[in-house]
Amino acid sequence: MLRDSFGRVATDLRVSLTDKCNLRCTYCMPPEGLDWLPNAKLLTADEIVRLVTIGVERLGVTEVRYTGGEPLLRRELVDIVARTTTLSPKPQISLTTNGIGLARLAEPLAAAGLHRVNVSLDTLDAGTFKRLAHRDRHADVIDGLAAADAAGLRPVKVNTVLMRGINDHEAAPLLRWCLARGYELRFIEQMPLDAQHGWSRDDMVTADEILGLLSASFDLTPDDLEERGSAPAERFLVDGGPARVGVIGSVTRPFCGACDRVRLTADGQVRNCLFATEESDLKTAMRAGASDEELAERWMVAVSRKRAGHGIDDPSFLQPSRPMSAIGG
Repeated sequence: MLRDSFGRVATDLRVSLTDKCNLRCTYCMPPEGLDWLPNAKLLTADEIVRLVTIGVERLGVTEVRYTGGEPLLRRELVDIVARTTTLSPKPQISLTTNGIGLARLAEPLAAAGLHRVNVSLDTLDAGTFKRLAHRDRHADVIDGLAAADAAGLRPVKVNTVLMRGINDHEAAPLLRWCLARGYELRFIEQMPLDAQHGWSRDDMVTADEILGLLSASFDLTPDDLEERGSAPAERFLVDGGPARVGVIGSVTRPFCGACDRVRLTADGQVRNCLFATEESDLKTAMRAGASDEELAERWMVAVSRKRAGHGIDDPSFLQPSRPMSAIGG
């Protein structure tokens, strides 16, 4: 198993398929974009499947989530998902996406064996979307969500980052909109993972503030804490249920003690945390001829070094040099 020195076992594998993205969200990257990794440095589809197979069949991984950058930009995505479904035991397979292109790919992905999706949507207003993402693609995201629901990729989860003075007034309207469509909304505190290193604690809309904004319009009741397990979101019944809303307080309400996640970057590095400053290289060893057993051992050693927490509240905290798009959500 992928066990660390604090007794936590990593069973949830987040696999970044690319660092490229077709949006330029202000909390992630500058409007001009970034220098993308050259293709030769990216894991091939066969290498991705090989490492995922090692994770599932040798190291106890039970859930695989494909991320980016924007994973829908990876041409082999449907094939990678289909090959993941052949593993034994079969893992839960999910996808985190900005939704652009999902209208076209939702049905093929569902047919390939994808179970569900998380789609980023920060606003209901097309003008605000263009201001935040520097692209006029709001309608594409809305269409992608509808296509995912129609294809049976449920529960369709919507991820929202609230930003002070920009979209924080949309908390209640966003929840109302999602409830009407059967989507499960999850608000996420803005994290220090932007390429510009412009994150500010004072500008961040906190979990407490989010709950305050929602409670002005809805009756929120904490969901069963035992049912939460290692899930990052605190879930609340809305107006008595059964509908729920989640709040992920990565900064102010860290859940590191129950973390069961490990990440594999698009260039084959193991990361134990979004905020880690250390990585362990599997790609170089794999391309040098390492066996599955040797790669599994390297992976176990990497996870054994996982730190107790992300340390954002520690004065010595350093923001990772890689932005979110290069890490994988």
